[in-house]
Amino acid sequence: MSMPCLHAANERVMLKQRHQLFVTLFACTDGASAVGACALAWLVRRNRFGVFETEATGYFQDSLTALVVPIFIFTMYSLGLYRPRRDQTLLSEVARVVQASVVAMVAVIVLTWLTGGHRMPTMQTMGPVLPAEFFTEPFRFQILMLSLFLPLLLSVQRLAVRLVLRALRKRGKNTRHVAVLGIGRLGQITARTLERNAWTGLRVSYFISHHEQTNRVSCIDKEIKGGTRELELILERYPVDAIYIALPNAMSPQLPQLLQRLERFAVDVRLIPDVRLKYLPQSMAVSELEGMPILSYRESPLSGVGGILKRLIDILGSLVGLVLFAPVMLVAAVLIKLGSPGPVIFRQQRVGLGGEKFWIYKLRTMSGNPTQGDAAWTQEGDPRITKIGMWLRRTSLDEIPQLFNVLIGEMSLVGPRPERPELIDRFREDWRGYMIRQHVKAGMTGWAQVNGLRGNTSLRKRLQYDLFYIRHWSILFDMRILAMTVGRGFIHKNAY
Repeated sequence: MSMPCLHAANERVMLKQRHQLFVTLFACTDGASAVGACALAWLVRRNRFGVFETEATGYFQDSLTALVVPIFIFTMYSLGLYRPRRDQTLLSEVARVVQASVVAMVAVIVLTWLTGGHRMPTMQTMGPVLPAEFFTEPFRFQILMLSLFLPLLLSVQRLAVRLVLRALRKRGKNTRHVAVLGIGRLGQITARTLERNAWTGLRVSYFISHHEQTNRVSCIDKEIKGGTRELELILERYPVDAIYIALPNAMSPQLPQLLQRLERFAVDVRLIPDVRLKYLPQSMAVSELEGMPILSYRESPLSGVGGILKRLIDILGSLVGLVLFAPVMLVAAVLIKLGSPGPVIFRQQRVGLGGEKFWIYKLRTMSGNPTQGDAAWTQEGDPRITKIGMWLRRTSLDEIPQLFNVLIGEMSLVGPRPERPELIDRFREDWRGYMIRQHVKAGMTGWAQVNGLRGNTSLRKRLQYDLFYIRHWSILFDMRILAMTVGRGFIHKNAY
């Protein structure tokens, strides 16, 4: 066997041993947490319903430990939670742990019933499951407690382990060395991003030029070992744990050949696409259709269950808001009528989800009937604004009727503020990425607004905040924005 092949074989053995150690460590800690969850659920059940009439050795049967632990470890392994992912966020790992807990508990319940456990209620004795029975029937109560304790303990344990590992990696421990193939803009961004996120433990050792040969010796203070012509020689002389391929689009035809050459080395290979992530609404996702990889460059973040939950919150929130603010709207309507002639409700055409136009409703704050096609924002001291209108604008109460827009599905409680069609036509040409705002419903409040960007403020800043919201959207993010909206009040100095 040649020296390069022997070296590659040794690398594979070391990598396999490292992975096995990682799996063993996490499996042991996960197993310990599962045992703890079973014990807690058993103790809570015992405290509520008294001592079981079983032998001492029956604890493992009563607590379901012997059944839960192997099922849970197998579920975690099947869902890929034992694969080393240094770049995975803590929140995403907790979400996957909760998912594994749900799957494992369903499997435990099914297997317990199928095996005819003497403490498992049968189909004949169970009858319809009522909510109260989860607190009065011992086995169901124990299952309920276990379903709560299992994801809780596992999430805490995983977070603790990850935080410890991150702290060690920031201090230079438990690191992995990587090489970046590409010395252009994309390669430099890749290296800076890895160095900036020191908690991953990924350290850039050197660069490899995406050209066959290069005269450059360094790139952003990192050594350039050579070009692609010497790729194999470089990796043999300077072994690394992973290689990040960051080729410019013009060099993409070389990618298949480079990947084939890298098959000789036991290194992790990561591909960095040459696309500007700044304007993406969310992180890229890779799917597969009959073996054909599909890279999701841009899609609405509200598809699937998340969009359904957001809609339910919008319906509930708008109904509650309409009930709470009904007296305020009634008083405002009377004051508007007494203050100046004209309708109480002012409507204006705006652009929402998918570029669809809709009529937005507001309490009228100007005298007469303002021109809908006026493409200018109102300025401070605008003579058209009435006295009651100025107060309504300052307190944002003029926007209460938009709860009807939310209720019928034209708007959402949280999202980028909708703009007029004539302004959209101007911004879509002047501001790159502006139309990505139409990937979600327009909102009554948003990330830009709770950060002080209302009225005649920086359009660039507002766009940055809107795109950040779309890219990182979640139900919890919406709840945070709603809480900030209520906590900081509805009065704002730029609302005029």
